[in-house]
Amino acid sequence: MSPVSMLCFLLFQLLFPSLAQSDGDITVGSYLTAINDNSSWLSPSGEFAFGFRPLPANRNDGGEVFLLSIWYSKIPSRTIVWFANGDRPAPEYSKVTLTSNLGLVLSDPRGERLWMSENIFGTVTHATINDTGNFLILGSNLETLWASFDDPDDTLLPSQTLEKSKSLSSRQSEGNFSRGKFQLRMLDSGDLTLNTINLPSSYANEPYYSTGTARDSNTSSPGKEVVFDDSGSSYVLRENGDKVYLSQVKVPSASEFYHRITLSFDGVLTQYVHPKNSDSNGSWISLWSEPENICTAVPVSRGSGICGYNSICSLGDNNRPKCGCPDKYILLDPNDEYGSCRPNFTLSCEEDEKKLKQGSMEDLYTFVELEHAGWPTSEYALLEPFSEDECRNSCLHDCMCAAAGFRDGNSCWKKKLPLSNGRVDPNLNGKFLIKVPKRDLSLTNASQFPIPKGKIKDHDHRIFILVGSTLFGTSVFFNFLLIGAIIWGFFFVHRKKLKKISTKENVVESNLRYFTYRELFQATDGFKEEIGRGSFGIVYKGVMSNNAAIAVKKLASVMSQEEEFRTEVNVIGQTHHKNLVRLLGFCDEGQERLLVYEFLSNGTLSSLLFSGESKPSWIQRCHIALGIARGLLYLHEECTTQIIHCDIKPQNILLDDYHNGRISDFGLAKLLKMNQSHTQTNIRGTRGYVAPEWFRNLPITVKVDVYSYGVLLLEIICCRSCLGSEASREGEGEILTDWAYDCFMNGRLEALVEGDTEGLSNRTKLKNLVMIAFWCIQEDPSLRPTMKKVTQMLEGAVKVQVPPCPFPLNSSISSFLHPNCTGLK
Repeated sequence: MSPVSMLCFLLFQLLFPSLAQSDGDITVGSYLTAINDNSSWLSPSGEFAFGFRPLPANRNDGGEVFLLSIWYSKIPSRTIVWFANGDRPAPEYSKVTLTSNLGLVLSDPRGERLWMSENIFGTVTHATINDTGNFLILGSNLETLWASFDDPDDTLLPSQTLEKSKSLSSRQSEGNFSRGKFQLRMLDSGDLTLNTINLPSSYANEPYYSTGTARDSNTSSPGKEVVFDDSGSSYVLRENGDKVYLSQVKVPSASEFYHRITLSFDGVLTQYVHPKNSDSNGSWISLWSEPENICTAVPVSRGSGICGYNSICSLGDNNRPKCGCPDKYILLDPNDEYGSCRPNFTLSCEEDEKKLKQGSMEDLYTFVELEHAGWPTSEYALLEPFSEDECRNSCLHDCMCAAAGFRDGNSCWKKKLPLSNGRVDPNLNGKFLIKVPKRDLSLTNASQFPIPKGKIKDHDHRIFILVGSTLFGTSVFFNFLLIGAIIWGFFFVHRKKLKKISTKENVVESNLRYFTYRELFQATDGFKEEIGRGSFGIVYKGVMSNNAAIAVKKLASVMSQEEEFRTEVNVIGQTHHKNLVRLLGFCDEGQERLLVYEFLSNGTLSSLLFSGESKPSWIQRCHIALGIARGLLYLHEECTTQIIHCDIKPQNILLDDYHNGRISDFGLAKLLKMNQSHTQTNIRGTRGYVAPEWFRNLPITVKVDVYSYGVLLLEIICCRSCLGSEASREGEGEILTDWAYDCFMNGRLEALVEGDTEGLSNRTKLKNLVMIAFWCIQEDPSLRPTMKKVTQMLEGAVKVQVPPCPFPLNSSISSFLHPNCTGLK
């Protein structure tokens, strides 16, 4: 390679580290970012990819999370075969970087380390993912410093081995990659076993599958390692070279099929094959599985068994386990069908005493009968010889007895909760009896379900009666006076409480909390810490009694009608989107109108863009711009009542912990009902972001927000304010929209992102964003796209056409300031 070529190559690696991959090699400093752009590092053939995959489960705040993983990239299912951070999913904009001293380092947007490749001894020079699916970190002498094959998760691939003391661990569910409760272990004794563990510890229960290759079972030659060879055959290799195959099933050709062995989240070890033919729509086919019936294979031991506590395991049509709750029991977690069950009624000695007042135990309880099934543990008493009727009667009158097993015609095993190791087993004889209520009973008490504050308690009535009765004995005259006062006081309190109930009912409609003015006064320490000020009022930081931070907006010049205010607040409260600041509640005491929002600690987009410190990265700015567009699309087209924001600007965009752009102050301007095409109102907004129709007596539609978004998008691209400033660099001191359009028409896009090599690295993307901005700021509202189309253009789903001049309506000024606009329509 010539010196010039070498220099160009090194410059390319320096400027574009995330793209620095050639023939599977990844250089130090290369990185990938957790965003939905499908970027990854590929093996030479492209059969395997390394990168981020979005997870189906989102965070509580609605943000996406990602899994750093390796997957088959040439099949539609893109099956994951290795992953790094199953217990700590990475938020959007996390980054994995290849470093010289630590190897792979995964960190979140705040720089906190989530995962790294361990036991790196030596200096890393590069990495590669080969066509076996193995990710290798290499040193200067091409020695392997770390390999994904040495750090497996739930899958083995052809050419991979599992040495002594190594293991596979299942995930918790199909979509939850946290550590599950099943393990495949190659023991030091030489045996390969499957067992459950008692989460969250690593305590291993007795194996439910074994190859029988332990040292004590074959002293001459114990097992050495598990081998999954290139042909797709799998076996335990003994120390003397003999092979103990995991299955005798004929294995299809590895040249025509992909192979993998996976320990599923349900505890079954399976070898799968998938046709390699790209024209095929085939899926993974099971060659063999161990054990054949996991429900009966798992030995009775500590822990819940295959399913959760109080759940029962049965074999499905596909020979995979299913878990279910018995009658009158429900899942503890409705989203975890393999998890534990709980009784949907109260079962305790104290409750039984209360229920006896309603009738005998025979009237209150009955039994659900199961045959060839049961929970073989949790017994606390064995009664024999006992008949079935005696067994039922004993459990019925024993407040600790939740179930009983009757076996062998004379044995009664009384059991208490929780029941464990539940299973359907044809070899189980006798019956299993589960005690359940005969009918729906009122089993709750005041300590479990306190009476809502809005309801009048019986205690209040008892106080009135006690006071009235005591005073009645002193004087008939005073008694009449007191009774009159009591009646008046009763109705006064009753009316006040009914009003509170009404308030709470209105709040329930939108899941908002009603705050008293006193609560907010105390939370803000007398409205002491001002954190923002705008056209709608002042924002103060507050802290609730549970130490949760809130932002309290004290509104100015809003409608005084209480009902109208609540109506609009309820509309805002019904919105829910990851790119909107969430409204928590409100206060409308007297003339005071306050809104309570979630507190976002990363400040405003204005501070991020214009603070004078290092500007956010290009990818981060693009991510924020897309998020704001999605939030506006939701307000315009997807929420129940269409909302025009009327004041989109960087000061009204807040940033959450992961720098997602969140729109604030929406719904505070006039709300637009869905059956209205436009609205006439006073000018609202901020200079520089206000659409021309505000000044021209034209209908005000959602297109005013589109205009403001276009200005904001230019600010995000250029990292400078639309209103200009002192001229310290090119374009400053000018109106941003004017200067940016001149740069665009003169082919000087680099001036818009001066010094931003990351932005210039994708000139097409930069040009598209600039053109989208000019479409949004067209003076003619009919030419502006909807936010739906803006979002589609940002996502690359719709091609961006060259926009006309944004300023044609003011032809005389436009032709003077923008000669390029002349003749453009």
